[in-house]
Amino acid sequence: MPDHASLAPPLPTRRSATARLRVGAVLACLIVMRSAAAKDWFVGPNRPLQRPSQAAELAQDGDTVNIDAGIYRADVAVWPQHRLNLRGVGGLARLYADGQSAEAKAIWVLKGDGIEVAQIEFAGAASPALNGAGIRYEGRSLTVRNCLFHDNQMGLLTGANPEREVTIAGSEFRDNTVDYRLYGKLGHNVYIGNIKRFTLRNSYIHDAATGHNVKSRARQNFLFYNRIGDEKRASSYLVDLPDGGESYLIGNQLYQAADSENPAMVAFAAEHNQTEPHPLYLVNNTLVNAKPGSYFLHNHNVAAAVLVNNLLIGQTATILGPHREAHNLWADGERFGNGNRFDYRLRAGAGAIDQGSAAGVSATGVDLTARFEYRHPLGLVPRPIQGSIDAGAYEFAGNR
Repeated sequence: MPDHASLAPPLPTRRSATARLRVGAVLACLIVMRSAAAKDWFVGPNRPLQRPSQAAELAQDGDTVNIDAGIYRADVAVWPQHRLNLRGVGGLARLYADGQSAEAKAIWVLKGDGIEVAQIEFAGAASPALNGAGIRYEGRSLTVRNCLFHDNQMGLLTGANPEREVTIAGSEFRDNTVDYRLYGKLGHNVYIGNIKRFTLRNSYIHDAATGHNVKSRARQNFLFYNRIGDEKRASSYLVDLPDGGESYLIGNQLYQAADSENPAMVAFAAEHNQTEPHPLYLVNNTLVNAKPGSYFLHNHNVAAAVLVNNLLIGQTATILGPHREAHNLWADGERFGNGNRFDYRLRAGAGAIDQGSAAGVSATGVDLTARFEYRHPLGLVPRPIQGSIDAGAYEFAGNR
């Protein structure tokens, strides 16, 4: 059997080192040339390219597609390129599909890696399979910023890919749904498949009638500083993590309507991986539950969920499944800025003031401190530091 020394790679000779330097220089040169060749495309009613689908046929890897603000009807596209930057300029570029979908999947089917989408509105997608989405993502890395998804069968939908990462920031998803009573299928605002990592921050996700507002099967889920709720129409789950996964909900405000389809606001490992321990942390969230006999959380996993510094409002709501608590405040009501309008910032005299404590880090080293707050609409501001941390998603900034 060879020893460890014999398994080590040989030290490079002067000649091989020189050859490597030459190869590295050539590769660097190619990267620079490709970067220099990256092109900006411009789309708009008064431009040579009048529809985004025309740019989808011409763009190459690394290009940027600038789409003038305005309405683009029944225009759907497949984007196979990598490292694309797709953005609306001068306001939202409004893609109204009028019931159309590319590949019977979505308004945009994005197949490449390293895609960024910003300032785009996706509306009206439908497909025969009842899962027509604003975006169907099939690559490895997607970032969505400052976008609006509404009145599709699905808002954003991904399939399974163990290397895929999806980030959504500063975006709104609403009214993406399927008529369950008519078709027997659900539509969701956000549906993330079996991927590596899902991040959702400072976004407004609401009113997925009968479907879920956020559903993710990712191995890691980070939901930070969002507003998620049943504000006009009742959903099923507000947050459904059916396969478990390492999951963090920090600084979110969640509201469940009285006529919600499911009793749980947050469901964890309801479908798979119940007996394999998966960590779940809920820290400094404000959960308001108007449904009688309901649950703030239903944890189906064997591992105890950790709940710290949460503000839990609901006359009869409970927590179901293994869990550990610290510095949570349970109450029937609270002094909110304007609870009737879903403004759950604290007012003077609120019971949640100074009721929290330092949350520390997770078992895997993730910082659990709530450092920011959601600011409607779609904003993110630093959380004030004043005395002990308050329970819930918002810190009272006035005189205590």
